[in-house]
Amino acid sequence: MNQSVSKRSEIPVEETWDVASIFPSVAAWEEAIAQAPARLERLLRFKGRLDEGAETLLAWFEEVEEVLRQIAKIRSYAALTYTVDVTDQEAAARDDRARGLFARAMGTIAFAEPELLALPEEQIRAWMAEEPRLATYEHYFDTLWRRRPHVRSAEVEALLKQMLDPFRTATASHQVLADADLRFEPAQQAEEGAEPVAIAQSNITALTTGADRTLRRTAWENYADAYLAHKNTMASLLATGVKQNVFEANARNYGSALEAALAPNNIPTAVFHNTVETFRQHLPLWHRYWRIRREALGLEQMHVYDIKAPLTTGKPAITFEQAAEWISEGMGPLGDEYVSTMRQGILQERWIDRHPNVGKRSGAFSAGVPDTHPFILMSYSDDIFSLSTLAHELGHSMHSYFSWKHQPFVYARYTIFVAEVASNFNQALVRAHLLENEDDPAFQLAVLEEAMSNFHRYFFIMPTLARFELEIHERVARGEALTAASLNALMADLFHEGYGDEVADFTSEADRERIGITWAQFPNHLYSNFYVYQYTTGIGAAHALAQRVLADEPGATEDYLSFLRAGGSLYPLDALALAGVDMASPEPVEAAFAVMGDYVDRMEELLEEIGD
Repeated sequence: MNQSVSKRSEIPVEETWDVASIFPSVAAWEEAIAQAPARLERLLRFKGRLDEGAETLLAWFEEVEEVLRQIAKIRSYAALTYTVDVTDQEAAARDDRARGLFARAMGTIAFAEPELLALPEEQIRAWMAEEPRLATYEHYFDTLWRRRPHVRSAEVEALLKQMLDPFRTATASHQVLADADLRFEPAQQAEEGAEPVAIAQSNITALTTGADRTLRRTAWENYADAYLAHKNTMASLLATGVKQNVFEANARNYGSALEAALAPNNIPTAVFHNTVETFRQHLPLWHRYWRIRREALGLEQMHVYDIKAPLTTGKPAITFEQAAEWISEGMGPLGDEYVSTMRQGILQERWIDRHPNVGKRSGAFSAGVPDTHPFILMSYSDDIFSLSTLAHELGHSMHSYFSWKHQPFVYARYTIFVAEVASNFNQALVRAHLLENEDDPAFQLAVLEEAMSNFHRYFFIMPTLARFELEIHERVARGEALTAASLNALMADLFHEGYGDEVADFTSEADRERIGITWAQFPNHLYSNFYVYQYTTGIGAAHALAQRVLADEPGATEDYLSFLRAGGSLYPLDALALAGVDMASPEPVEAAFAVMGDYVDRMEELLEEIGD
């Protein structure tokens, strides 16, 4: 067991992402950010002139996109260099400056939407007919016109855009507190005389998925206890974030924060409610899974720190290079361009920052902007979980690659609703490849364990957090207070319903508090205004589409690639319909629960086979 976490300066360069591909140096970044304010000021010459005609309107779009492209690179470089070491104060300052610049940019261009909305729709359509290059923006205008009742005056819009930066203070503070200031007591190993193991955001998952139950328990307890030590501060920050969401919904004349989050992407609130209700209806399947897991582990009572304990004597060791090979093979049905581009990114272009280090942000994500290649942050641990995380993030990255390649800047960014489809689709195809081609029962069981761990996150944790998120927003809308005690109690009650009687931690007040503080461990999610339910819809759509491709249905692969290429040029439900799935109905989520049920059946059979 590695007993320490490396400093950032100790990480081999080949295991880090290549931020120099964005700006070759900090000095080059400084030069770019120094030039940005003047470029923003030049945009103001369009203020009050967007009604002059097709030529002026096209010039506006072309110039504002050029400026925003550069600002996107400035933000990307700053965020990437800060994310890998949040203790680096110079990087923190650059990130703060970049965020401030972005807020200033949004404030500078805020006049445009009110001016465009003041123009008759017929006039803009006539200009699009007159100037074919304006026709590119038809979907943009349709989205804008749908938002007409919620766009305020130019003065109010400028104020709301300028508030973006201070409004990020709550989530930024929560993130800094979690990643930089929390101090975790070391975890203990069961072996007598073994050294304690340092806990960091970048290794907590590895510690809680190992075979050593003492290590799992103490890692889980000490990790949660560090959050509990700051529960009141974090509760205050989350309350601030929720109040901001409710405020903005009211300011823009939406009926609720939920409606404000979904309406801009033309997603009915019924999609959210159908997803949550479908999850609740399938809780008995989760209870069955917990029972199978408890019995396989030989436990009279299972605890939260046991839900990812390995069911075999050892995890298969999977090097980063082997993972890259298996992922490439698994994604073979999507064709040469997909696979060769992905392999080049993994092995040559240094898309991936893969080594744990002190100060590195927890979790994993894919980032980048149209003028860069994709970037992936993760902490690779030579196991099946890391392989799957890599496949997941590569799904995001390849979605970005195809979107950036085939769409203009205005549509280069796709929504979160469709993003989680691409990532889970990759995992589904890679798992199918491994289950078909690796016939060792212990290895197959490890693949199924990882699959269930992923389903646990997407089909258990996330819909539970979605229920939590809906309730706390409704409480704030009713004028009720959010406190650490009320947040922890709500979270614990929701998890108790989900875990049922198979998990024993709800009988201990200390452990109930540790489960209750789970909300504080998701600062990137719960400040994003009804973000988390999209993990559940995403995995639902992903498995429906993966089944089409795996069954070699006519047109399935090209339909899926067309979906990736669409970027943000279509509303999310329309983009997924293009790929071959109807997310307006609960059927894809139901179908994914059927896949999960098959995984549970196969796991039970393998456990019996291995036991015999």
